[in-house]
Amino acid sequence: MSKVFTEYEKTINEVSKLKEADEQSLVTPIKKNAWSIREIIGHMYYWDDYNLHNMVSQMHHGVNLPAFPDHDAQNEEAIQSLEGQSVYQIIDLFIERREEFLDAARKVDKQDRFTIGDGKRAFSAESFVKIFVKHDAHHLKQIENFLAAH
Repeated sequence: MSKVFTEYEKTINEVSKLKEADEQSLVTPIKKNAWSIREIIGHMYYWDDYNLHNMVSQMHHGVNLPAFPDHDAQNEEAIQSLEGQSVYQIIDLFIERREEFLDAARKVDKQDRFTIGDGKRAFSAESFVKIFVKHDAHHLKQIENFLAAH
């Protein structure tokens, strides 16, 4: 079992624990002009969803995957897509999508290497996921710090 996939999977437990938190603290911005925990989880869900539907299915040897979308536009879309969903529904969506993404990524041949957009660097499914492990760690730290202070 890949350490990277295991790390990515650990986020499910971290996010799952948020179901025990008070709803008000999950919908309050973590600082002035920042997202709430609800929006952070939604943002992570949206990237998993994007990667599941647009990247993993194309991860074959020698393939050039599409460039990542503009991050700001993608993040804006993510937040808009959450309209009308409770924080607890978003947590459930995140867990479900993360499991689907991991299941698909683990099926990619370990030897397959591919590039992304104009990039020259060859990625494996594992090194691709590693990008998002770091991304998750950043957001989990933000969440942890906010909840510790409240």
